[in-house]
Amino acid sequence: MPDGREWPRITIVTPSFNQAAFIEEPLRSVVLQGYPNLEYIVLDGGSTDGSVDIIKRYSQWIDHWVSEPDGGQSAAINRGLKMGCGEFATWINSDDLLFKNALVEHASRIGFDSSMVYVGICAYTDENGKILSMHRGRIHSLEDLLRIPEVWRKGGNIVQPEVLFPRKLALEVGGLNPDNHYSMDYELWGKFLLAQAKFQYTEVPFGMLRRRRGQKSADGLRTTDSLIPTAIRLVSLAESLSQETKDSITESLQAYLAEYPERHWKATGRLASLGLPRPIVIGIRSIRQRLRRRSDTGASGVKE
Repeated sequence: MPDGREWPRITIVTPSFNQAAFIEEPLRSVVLQGYPNLEYIVLDGGSTDGSVDIIKRYSQWIDHWVSEPDGGQSAAINRGLKMGCGEFATWINSDDLLFKNALVEHASRIGFDSSMVYVGICAYTDENGKILSMHRGRIHSLEDLLRIPEVWRKGGNIVQPEVLFPRKLALEVGGLNPDNHYSMDYELWGKFLLAQAKFQYTEVPFGMLRRRRGQKSADGLRTTDSLIPTAIRLVSLAESLSQETKDSITESLQAYLAEYPERHWKATGRLASLGLPRPIVIGIRSIRQRLRRRSDTGASGVKE
């Protein structure tokens, strides 16, 4: 490191399953980091779409990789964290990336404290990798994390690719919940805060999250149906909060969960936002889709 100390070992885990269209970019974003003490573990869930051939091309720069059925994304990440030996760790999903020079930049500008969870800046990109915006979280306490309507869903959320955490801490709190498929990273941040971990915001461009159709985080209903019960469980474990505060947060979360489906529906388009009955909106959309398909096949001159 610039101050003459040893570069702490960093473990990066990439879980993947049938992501041949995207997997090469995250692989390259990690192996080209130039960080001198990097441990990279790639755990593929038995892909059949050509992913394994791509991983093999980078195998000489990967410390360990395997392709075999696993228990899902969270189980694979937990396995990688247990296999690793880094002082710090994170995971980069098979359609996300590390920012160029993120690890060296962090080491040079911020350094390392084994009691700290570091949160950098995350670039949101489109499906083709074009940067759309830069995200900065603002969760500073467990209460911030639990205030989903007021803080988390108002842009204060912590985006997973922007986080670097002590690997030992992750193991001590039990890692990711393998039964949580839509908000497992949120739950992990909650476990960190319950364990009294400190969060430091670094202003280092660290991760890149690709926004695309079909990804789990784009499913607002399922994500919310997972996120709110997870938050309520964390509230019940929060000994640092008064009972009055816990009751207030729980009431707010339950109300948000109850009203969210209607809010989500109104955000699906102009007709829904105007408050037209669902059957009418669905009928109009169905007609438009049929006309669009006919237009695309050249069977009609109708244009939208």
